[in-house]
Amino acid sequence: MDASVIVAGAGPTGLALAAELRLAGVDVIVVERLAEPTGESRGLGFTIRTMEVFDQRGLLPRFGDMVTSNAGHFGGLPMDFGILGSNHQAAKSVPQHVTEAVLEEWATELGVDLRRGTELLALRDTGDGVEIDVRDPAGERQTLTARWLVGCDGGRSLVRKAIGSEFPGTAATLEMYLADIRGVDLEPQLIGKTYPGGMVMVGPLGDGVNRIIVCERGTPPQRRDAPPPYAQVAAAWERLTGIDISHAEPVWVSAFGDATRLVTEYRRGRVLLAGDAAHIHLPAGGQGMNTGIQDAVNLGWKLAAVVRGTAPEALLDTYHDERHPVGQRLMMNTRAQGLLFLGGPEVQPLRDVIGELLTHEEVARHLSGMVSGLEIRYDVGTGTNPLLGLRMPHLELVSDTAKTSSTALLHAGRGILLDLEDNAELRRRAAGWTDRVDLVTAAPHGVDPAGPLAGVSAVLVRPDGHVAWVAPGSHHDLPMALGRWFGPSRHESDR
Repeated sequence: MDASVIVAGAGPTGLALAAELRLAGVDVIVVERLAEPTGESRGLGFTIRTMEVFDQRGLLPRFGDMVTSNAGHFGGLPMDFGILGSNHQAAKSVPQHVTEAVLEEWATELGVDLRRGTELLALRDTGDGVEIDVRDPAGERQTLTARWLVGCDGGRSLVRKAIGSEFPGTAATLEMYLADIRGVDLEPQLIGKTYPGGMVMVGPLGDGVNRIIVCERGTPPQRRDAPPPYAQVAAAWERLTGIDISHAEPVWVSAFGDATRLVTEYRRGRVLLAGDAAHIHLPAGGQGMNTGIQDAVNLGWKLAAVVRGTAPEALLDTYHDERHPVGQRLMMNTRAQGLLFLGGPEVQPLRDVIGELLTHEEVARHLSGMVSGLEIRYDVGTGTNPLLGLRMPHLELVSDTAKTSSTALLHAGRGILLDLEDNAELRRRAAGWTDRVDLVTAAPHGVDPAGPLAGVSAVLVRPDGHVAWVAPGSHHDLPMALGRWFGPSRHESDR
């Protein structure tokens, strides 16, 4: 085998997954058709959950100063994400090419074998491994082998097509333009502005560059092999707004549609899919890249455990079981936002009703949680504590020797058992998993007496930051939870 895992695609999802695998000690090759990064940035910024995920791995300082805000929207209707009480706000100012550069630096530091200029041509699942045919930078055809392959190769994924995975959904009904332009002064419209003929958005990127998005109703979708001419974008802008921007300097121009598709299987045999290879949708709220990164963080530790032999292959089934429903809700909310964003005057009554509903805290919290990624709850077993299956909130911790936090403890990408009451019996029962799970005895600091951590004596946190077990509050015991998520104990007596 050339590697335990081959990842196809060096976008944010592929790089994040490769780094997660290396963090767990798995050898990985990333094959990427492009010889160099494009420098283009379809994605812009991070949702709150992605901010938390990057903080879990200690990556946030690598991004430098970021513009963050609790201001958000649902289909152009403003919302305040501060209602969710996260330790973070959403980032508004990080171009995708910066995200890719940071993730590539992290991945290569960890030892990822990144092979740019290497085009995937074909693949075969042999039952006990995967073979892929590639064209290398010299134009030579060669075959690489691995135990597993993950397709992170975008919406037109060759990997998805090669394994015959269905990709049902709705075809694009219109085309929208995106352009980064310099030399024109435009009023920011971060959540969009509707006009009789469509919608526009404006976001400042710094250095005199504005990102604009133009959606003119009635523009038919096209399958393009090259960007649309900027003159076409400027003409649509002027028809909608009455403002002439034809004199601006186009830094980058692109087009996209509103197709919505979700793969039926995130795993088939020894091949898995993540990111845009598994789901495409209208980029409402910038959820696409963020969902792909979270796919990677969910999959990485599971695939690594199977590769290392510490967990059974069945653990990989939970990747589909957990992420496919996330994809379904992503399809639902982006289609709903598309109707609100892009519909004509006939949709105004719906906008008015939802705008009124958003004044109610429960509705605002529900929709904010949906588009921020903070509502995601995985099935980890029944229980009474509301934390079960949700992401672990940031918790400051104090031990006899140091101060730390639940977030910092996840930097190594391992499971964490937080013993908050110095329970020797609890630690004894978990001793058979200490090669995979860190046992941390510490006192919580600053727990909200009305929050979900009030009265909690212990928490088991998966490497992706989700809570797998809580005491009191879980209906299954600790060894059962450890075995389910981390494989068998080294000591059968603990089972």
